Amino acid sequence: MKDSSRTYGVRLVRGPFVSVPTHPGAVDSPAELVELVESREKQRPLAVDLFCGAGGLSIGLTDAGYDVILGVDNDPVALETYAGLHPGLTLCRDLGNPNAVDEVAELISELNVEVVAGGPPCQPFSKAGASKIRSLVQAGIRREHDDRRDLWRAFLEVVQRVQPPAVLFENVPDMAIAADTTIVRRLVSELEADNYAVYTVLLHAYEHGVPQFRQRFFLVALAAGVGFSWPAPTSTHVTLGEAIRDLPPVEGGWRPPDGAAGFLPYEDLPEPNTFVLRARQGLHGANRSRIYDHVTRPVREDDRIIFESMDASTLYSEIAESLKRYRDDIFDDKYKRLSWDKPSRSITAHIARDGYWYIHPDQTRTLTVREAARLQTFPDRVRFAGPPTAAFRQVGNAVPPILAERVASGIRQALRDSKPRCPSTATLSQLITAWFEDKTSLALPWLDAPTAWSALQGYLLLDRARDDALDKAWPVIERLDRPDLTIESTEQLVDIAEMIGRGTRADRILDTAHWYIQNPDSLTTSKGLQDAPNVGPVAAGMAALVDLIAEPPPVVVNHASLRVASRVFGLPLQQRRRSDGRLAITRLLGGPTCTRPDNSRTAMAGVLELATSLCRIEDPHCQRCPLATLCDTAVRSGE
Repeated sequence: MKDSSRTYGVRLVRGPFVSVPTHPGAVDSPAELVELVESREKQRPLAVDLFCGAGGLSIGLTDAGYDVILGVDNDPVALETYAGLHPGLTLCRDLGNPNAVDEVAELISELNVEVVAGGPPCQPFSKAGASKIRSLVQAGIRREHDDRRDLWRAFLEVVQRVQPPAVLFENVPDMAIAADTTIVRRLVSELEADNYAVYTVLLHAYEHGVPQFRQRFFLVALAAGVGFSWPAPTSTHVTLGEAIRDLPPVEGGWRPPDGAAGFLPYEDLPEPNTFVLRARQGLHGANRSRIYDHVTRPVREDDRIIFESMDASTLYSEIAESLKRYRDDIFDDKYKRLSWDKPSRSITAHIARDGYWYIHPDQTRTLTVREAARLQTFPDRVRFAGPPTAAFRQVGNAVPPILAERVASGIRQALRDSKPRCPSTATLSQLITAWFEDKTSLALPWLDAPTAWSALQGYLLLDRARDDALDKAWPVIERLDRPDLTIESTEQLVDIAEMIGRGTRADRILDTAHWYIQNPDSLTTSKGLQDAPNVGPVAAGMAALVDLIAEPPPVVVNHASLRVASRVFGLPLQQRRRSDGRLAITRLLGGPTCTRPDNSRTAMAGVLELATSLCRIEDPHCQRCPLATLCDTAVRSGE
């Protein structure tokens, strides 16, 4: 039993509060921006950054050869940071306001930009953010609907009105691969309807020179059907040690005597590595030897004891019981000491709340602002406005500039090369849907079941059954289209299950039927279907495909659908096993537009049927496949 009367004291240290001067090339109004663009001598292509935050994406665009002349956000502190980095105009606008969208779209239309880039606030899509929002809704502190989820619409509206040659959209992976993929499918479909070739990917930051295990979703859209290739992974990965070893040791809570103007010298390294040299680029004069913002939180005495007891492999559950303040069954990784020899865990906005996920590899403290910025690949010249908490938040919310640069460089190259595009999502979806709707008999007959219950029953009893077993059993199962009918026909169900050698499955189906009778509403939602005993995500997804009421439309991820998607898009084996595979499946389904309904349910059923009937593991019938001329694997094999 923990002593609830025990108190924990820690010295409170405020500041330093950093004030960032505005870039000398900045302007104060839209009219001045238009005049600046018309009079500039450099003819580098132009870009704008919506939801720009502190400017990680804009730094990447700049390093890739763009002049970013407009940044828009509604966070004044982050905008102070941004305005210190970039010439042009920094606008404080809430793009959730239609008037702001009108203003920004009209302004960009006058600027002849090549890229409209941005990443709407991602917390509603992230697992951690969604969990926090649910808890606030349950406590009555906030509304159930999070308006930030709709900011992607503002981004899309600006793009549709401006029609730039290139679009760059970034967000958290869950926006693309969580249960509800409607937003990403809608983005892709709407952009394709405007004659953009659209490319989506999940990039692993450590594979592209960023010293952290971070994954981000990127969407690139190129006008006039221009082809595009994502950057290839680098051959080596940057470790945390390679990224921050030149930063001097400090104690938790240390602050420079001169406040925001205070600094420390860099540690002497025999030969600074490429990453460190890049981080120090842009420093001039005396600043070449000065490191700013190397400050972090004070360390409580009990935390100091915990930190000293940990190495990089220690779990929170392994900490002495007397020192724990949190449940270790929920917070199994509440404390994490980082390793010198590996990339860091993902730097997120959570670091603004506490630093327990980011304990220094050998010092008894959490990471400093400058160390976190290094791991996000911000150059050392960047100062973050406001107090340390605001700086941590800006760093955690940012796109790693190096990752942004690699994608932006790919966009520039693609626009120069103008290669043909890949097949559109709409084309793939329409071919699959038409093929499925034309079939008179199915290898997976429950995909055309009359109700979600009969579909679920069919899958639970007949998945991977022989053709003769399907012929005998499905006509019976199809008629038992409600749980109560199944229970009333127990004897018939048991007989048919035993006849095809699957007698034990009948008992499981009956258990599930009884549960649904007690919980009838669960048969009407994709999530509710999965709550029943004996029903996993694949079974629930297949059942939801035949129920037009169950929302959201399911993306069924199993070996069969992954096989089709990976063959069509030519995914290497390691990507099939990661979230990339789920994203690839989503790209086969298409999505709604203002003039076209959402046929993703039929397309998903078609993918599953295609995998079973034609796109088999052995001896695939590529010549009969509706995607044969568009499938990467079929084309390369000459089928």
